[in-house]
Amino acid sequence: MAMTSCTTCAKEISKEASSCPHCGQPSPAMKSGTRALWALFVLGLFGWWFFGGGLTSHVDDQMVQQALAEYQIAWRSNDKMQSCVHAGIVAAAYMQAKDEANYNQWLSIEKKECKAAGVPR
Repeated sequence: MAMTSCTTCAKEISKEASSCPHCGQPSPAMKSGTRALWALFVLGLFGWWFFGGGLTSHVDDQMVQQALAEYQIAWRSNDKMQSCVHAGIVAAAYMQAKDEANYNQWLSIEKKECKAAGVPR
C-alpha cells in the first residue's frame, strides 16, 4: 500500500485514504481530484460559451449592429451605390448570424437599393 504524509499533521497515511485518520484533513489526492473536476467543468463551460453559446452570438450581434450603423450612414449620405453595398453587408451579417428572417428582409432591401443605384441584381 502506497503511503504519503498528511499535509496538516505530517503523520503517515495511505494514499487511498479520503482523509487523515489522525486529524481529519482531506487527503491531497482527493483535493487534486476535486480540482481536476472543477477544471474540467470550467473548461467545458468556456468551450460551450466560446464555440456554441455566448461568444459566438455576441460577436454575431456586434457584427450585425456595426453593419446596420454603416448602412444608416451610407443611406443618410444619399449615396445610392454605398447604400446598395452596405445593404448587402447587412444581409451577409444576418446570414452569418443565422437569422433567416432578417437575412431575407435585407436581401429585399439590397435589391431595392441596388436597383435605385442602377446596379442590376
